[in-house]
Amino acid sequence: MTLTSITPIDGRYAAKVSELEEYFSEYALIKYRIKVEIEYYIALSKTLKFKTNAKKLRDIYKKFTPAEAKKVKTIEKTTNHDVKAVEYYIKSKIKGDKNIEFIHFALTSEDVNNLSYSLMLKDGIEECLFPIYSQLYNQIKDLATKYKSTPMLARTHGQPASPTTLGKELSIYCDRMDRTVSSLTKVDITGKLNGASGNFNAHTVAYPKIDWIKFSKDFVESLDLAPNLVTYQIEPHDTIAEIYHALIRINNVVLNFDQDIWTYISQDYIGQKVIKGEVGSSAMPHKVNPIDFENSEGNLGLANSILEFLARKLPVTRLQRDLTDSTVLRNQGTAIAHIVVAIKSTLKGVLKLQPNEINIIEDLNDHVEVIAEAIQNVLRREKQDMPYEKLKALTRGKKVTIEDFHEFINSLSVSPKIKKELLLITPTNYIGKAERLTGIALK
Repeated sequence: MTLTSITPIDGRYAAKVSELEEYFSEYALIKYRIKVEIEYYIALSKTLKFKTNAKKLRDIYKKFTPAEAKKVKTIEKTTNHDVKAVEYYIKSKIKGDKNIEFIHFALTSEDVNNLSYSLMLKDGIEECLFPIYSQLYNQIKDLATKYKSTPMLARTHGQPASPTTLGKELSIYCDRMDRTVSSLTKVDITGKLNGASGNFNAHTVAYPKIDWIKFSKDFVESLDLAPNLVTYQIEPHDTIAEIYHALIRINNVVLNFDQDIWTYISQDYIGQKVIKGEVGSSAMPHKVNPIDFENSEGNLGLANSILEFLARKLPVTRLQRDLTDSTVLRNQGTAIAHIVVAIKSTLKGVLKLQPNEINIIEDLNDHVEVIAEAIQNVLRREKQDMPYEKLKALTRGKKVTIEDFHEFINSLSVSPKIKKELLLITPTNYIGKAERLTGIALK
């Protein structure tokens, strides 16, 4: 950790996001630019029929190191242009190649940049986010499976409501994560390679007989991106915005989970394992605070604010292009980093959880009024007059007991069979299809 860092991502949280360096750092951006330039050069060699040593060329980016990146930055001090510095760096690596001027042939910087940023985002999500999403899903699933039959008081509007099970409520987050992460995988990130104004002007004037539109399509597809053939100078960033919005939806699911777990901890439904040496409060020795879920919630909120801005800003450009997107795009890694910090905090917190089944069931039994719904609906079935109003008079705003309900049931003008049915209803068995729904959610 660097104590002089300005942002917590590069300071306090640096160790938690170190894996992102390969995908979102300045070093990574240079490396991806080199990859795009090299692969383009190799593709040109096949179309224009000149010889290359593809393995040797690919080694330039495959064996690229931070030390080599410093050389590119040194060149940039002279060029004052980051993409041109990459071009000159590659040329320094293939001195003597008679086809050297086909490095960056007919390209504008955005041809290289949009493909690089798209690849960085795609690879970073696949290698860094999907694994921790999967870990969190599995941890929540384990808890949901274990406690699928544990009856629990539900709360709507913060007030006691029809019972559920702890497992079913946890399984909702598995179902939501599955759906939102799946939507993320379905977004095809686009890329463009078509020159300074998007019309293949330079390509066409140099080689008018070549089908550069097909070349571009094939090249972008070779990078595992979706070709966007009709653009300004810049790729419009619409699909990247889709990615950001998909990430926001996933973040909101995890943030909601953090808040619910925080609430269950505050209600003493769920306890936390005590870690030796940890301090809960600088003033109150007894405290075991839900700090992991609070940390996650804060970082997810920060990530969402960055992603919302990126998704709103990047698809907008003046005429054929302006440079406002350039400085903004560099911050997508910051948003991803806050997501990684958040998910790791939630993962850490979940491992400490210890559901308190005794407290959960005691609290449920202390709110016997929740079976009023059950009784009034059985009476509706039996065509009794005004059952809702009768149960409302018995329970609303009052503290009732199971004995109060039994007295009420025994006073009803219904058959002994119906009375027996009603007398068997308790808060702990009035859970509907909660267990089955848990299984559906967890598939």
